[in-house]
This record gives sequence, C-alpha cells and structure tokens, in this order.
Amino acid sequence: MMADLSNLISKDTATMHQWPVRVYYEDTDAGGVVYHSNYLKYMERARTEWLRSAGFSQPVLANDLAAVFVVANMSIDFKAPARFDDQLNIQSRILESTGTRFQFEQNIIGDDVLICSAIVNVVCVDSVTFKPKRIPEQIKAKLSYDN
Repeated sequence: MMADLSNLISKDTATMHQWPVRVYYEDTDAGGVVYHSNYLKYMERARTEWLRSAGFSQPVLANDLAAVFVVANMSIDFKAPARFDDQLNIQSRILESTGTRFQFEQNIIGDDVLICSAIVNVVCVDSVTFKPKRIPEQIKAKLSYDN
C-alpha cells in the first residue's frame, strides 16, 4: 500500500532536515523487519545530525552553551515495515518552538512509502542541573532558517 506523501514534502525546505540511514541486520527482529525501538534511534540520530550540521555538536551544546535536549514526550504511528538493507530517509522539521521546547515532526520514508511518523517534544535543560532553560537563540536561528 502506497501512502500519499505529498503532505510530507515541506514547502519551505529551509526548515526541514533529511538524513539517510541504511537498515542493518542488527536492526531487525526475528521476522526480518526493523524492531520498533530502532525507529526511535533513527529519529534521535537525525535530530543529532541536524544539530551537528548547524554547528552544534553534543560537546558544544553541553560545554559551551550549557544546554542539552531531552525528549519529554512523543507520539509515534507505525504505518509500514522497513526491512533489512532498506535505504530510509528520516525527515525532520520543527512544528513549534517555545522558550524551552521544540516540537518536531519526524517521518521515516522508504521507497516512497511512509514507514512511520512521530511528533517529538524535546526540552532544553541545563547540562549541569538538568533544569529547564531557554533554548539558546543561535540554535533557534540556525534550525529555523539555515538548515
């Protein structure tokens, strides 16, 4: 079954990040499909790579900006299975940002089929105290406009 992906194509590509991933044997379960928790790993890696592409590696976030992002909650819908050796594309975009939170929409696409979609809320916290803190403006600016 082919899902209509036209609504997943961002009209503003400046606000969408795309990251490719290959499915390895270790990612699959006994049935030969990607084990459900591995989709979460792919999405986490995509968000991390988006930050890295904007110039914010994890050490820069933690040490220079005293900030880390933690997942507060997420909602995920599994639509179709991905299998060993599939090439997937993880699409990420920010739906909303507040002082301390980004709300991401993330879609995993394989062969023009929507594999799964998620809404992920991440909160910025102080890297020492783990108390919520404002998202540094330079991060908001880079993720919203440059990447």
